[in-house]
Formats: sequence, C-alpha cells, structure tokens
Amino acid sequence: MLKVKTFTVNPLQENCYIVSDETRECAIIDCGAWASEEQEEIKAYISSEGLKPVLLLATHGHFDHNWGVNAMNKAYGIKVSVHQSDESLLRDMPKQGDMFGFIVKETPAVGAVLKSNDTVSFGSHTLKCLPSPGHTPGGLVFYCEEEHVAFSGDTLFRQSIGRTDLPGGSMFMIINSLRYLCQLPDDVTVYPGHGPTTTIGFELAHNPYLDR
Repeated sequence: MLKVKTFTVNPLQENCYIVSDETRECAIIDCGAWASEEQEEIKAYISSEGLKPVLLLATHGHFDHNWGVNAMNKAYGIKVSVHQSDESLLRDMPKQGDMFGFIVKETPAVGAVLKSNDTVSFGSHTLKCLPSPGHTPGGLVFYCEEEHVAFSGDTLFRQSIGRTDLPGGSMFMIINSLRYLCQLPDDVTVYPGHGPTTTIGFELAHNPYLDR
C-alpha cells in the first residue's frame, strides 16, 4: 500500500510528494522545496521514516516544481527524471525564475529522460508516465494503477486546470490531456501540483473543463 506525504513548499505553494511503500523505498515527486528549511524538513521526514529515495521525478519542467531537486541529488545521489520535451525547460530554470522575479541559481542535473507511457518503479509499485501536454509540452501524470492514485502536476487541479499562457502552453493540448485523464476510474485519487487532493469522479462532476 502506498503512503503519500505532502509538503507544500515555496512562495507559489507547490505540492511536493514523498511516496513510499512497505519496502521503505520511495519516490520524490516535484521537489519544489526552495528554502533550506523546506529541504531539511523533507530530509528529516525521509530519515524519520527510514526511507530510501530511489526516484526523483518531475511532472513537468517549471522551476517551482524543481527548486529542490539539486538538494535531493546531493543528499541521495539521484538525478531528476523528466519528459524529453521538458528537458530544455529544466535547463532554462534560471530564465524561468527571471520571468517571475525569483532568483534560480542552479540548473538541475537531469538523469533519465522519460517518454510518454514509460514506467518507473520503486519498491513493489510501478508508476506509468501518462502524457499530459498543455501546461508544458512534456507534462506527465504519474499513475499507479494498482493503487488508483495519480500525481497530476499542473494539468489537473481541484475544480480547475493549469494555465496555458506560458511559453509552450496550449489550451487545445491540455483539453485533450484532460479528456484522456477522465477515462481513468472515478475513484482514482488525484494529487495535484497545487491545492487540495481530489478524485477523477469529483472532477467529472464539478470541473467545468472535464467531460467524458
């Protein structure tokens, strides 16, 4: 069974997730921890739970979701994995920060470059990399079919969706991505990049951007 710990971090209130199972291996998803205090809190949780991070994943390449990946790399020796279409975004994180008035000093060290429908594994669980372009060209949703859990990044929020007016964004593409996501079972729990947890069923009933 998966255990999901949420850390809401940085000035943009981004959700970083530590996802573990009974083996004590874990995945760190969207580590946007900006302040050293946030990074230390995440590391303290990993230590207190006796976890071994084996995956460092990014749903997309925006800076607010990857501020802390170098700190995790230094602590655990794992580099961030991102979709091939967002690799250039990660490498341009300092420019992204400039757009929003934030200082981003380091370019992340990129590890595995993912493709749509790849799978990644930790412990006894597998996450499928569902394609979800629109917010960025290489957006991914990490879906654990066995546990009916999805990490949606900035594609799907509770009763909303990610913005499409940033470079590489596309309303047409994000709507297509949402139509794909809404084919998942209604009881799938969705952990978004910002804001509260939701479910596919709730979003189908209440999100104006979703339909079957």
